[in-house]
Amino acid sequence: MKEINPHDTTRSYAFELWMKAPMPMVTFFKTLDVSRLVRFSRKKRLKFNMLMCWCIGKAATQVKEFYTLPVGDRLIQYDSIAVNTIVANKNGEVSSCDILFSDDFAKFGADYIRLTGQVAETCDNHDLTDSMVIGTSALAKFDIDGAVGMYSGIFNNPFMIWGKYRKHWFKTTLTVSFQFHHTQMDGAHAAHFLELLQKEIMELKIHDI
Repeated sequence: MKEINPHDTTRSYAFELWMKAPMPMVTFFKTLDVSRLVRFSRKKRLKFNMLMCWCIGKAATQVKEFYTLPVGDRLIQYDSIAVNTIVANKNGEVSSCDILFSDDFAKFGADYIRLTGQVAETCDNHDLTDSMVIGTSALAKFDIDGAVGMYSGIFNNPFMIWGKYRKHWFKTTLTVSFQFHHTQMDGAHAAHFLELLQKEIMELKIHDI
């Protein structure tokens, strides 16, 4: 990762406009068709949340704006993307776990299982500081319509939240919220990412996993 001059990027105007805004975060909601993920999760005995995180990372790597992030008063460029998941630890609390995204699902899946297991047992967060991290929080036991993330003024990372998926006659849906810093991307970039996420879910093949 390295610091870059915002004025040498396509985010120059956004940097000037939003870096000092009292609330620079924007949240989108989208209902996804996750029938394929649910089916594969059951057939392959894989965690649904792990499949979601992989699809999120795969979609994000196709949007160049994800590789830059405002950190403090600087704009930082990253070479890699990671996906964060919240883990229930052995003390009955929650810990944070960053998993480096790999286009190879077998590698990502193995890292996901190993690292979340490690975090659950040790209760120590696993943080990656040299990757652009997409935060996620899965409230899988609860039927919620949506959630807006908290803006701390410290972490500007994009963040996704979802609850329990909903079963219908012919498909299963999941409503997600996606929060992003307006300096990092515009609404069109965020909407494109969510479209790519749906595409990756729909095109996921059994041999991919």
